[in-house]
Amino acid sequence: MTLLNDVVAELTGMFLGDARLSAAILSVVAGAAGLIHAANLPPLAGGGLLLVGCLGVLILAVLRSARRPSGPKPPEMKT
Repeated sequence: MTLLNDVVAELTGMFLGDARLSAAILSVVAGAAGLIHAANLPPLAGGGLLLVGCLGVLILAVLRSARRPSGPKPPEMKT
């Protein structure tokens, strides 16, 4: 039972760790599904939409993470 609790805790932490990323991916998937259904797009076009959308979300998340300060500044060395 402990193993199951650990797995559930890890999965929850993985999806809730970056809520903005999770919401963006869900919106890309929902948008692609909506376009496929509404416009009767072929499945290959839907796959292309998912690929481009998910890559865009990933690139934006990496750029946002790179701009964020990573922690306290190291002390300056006096000479």
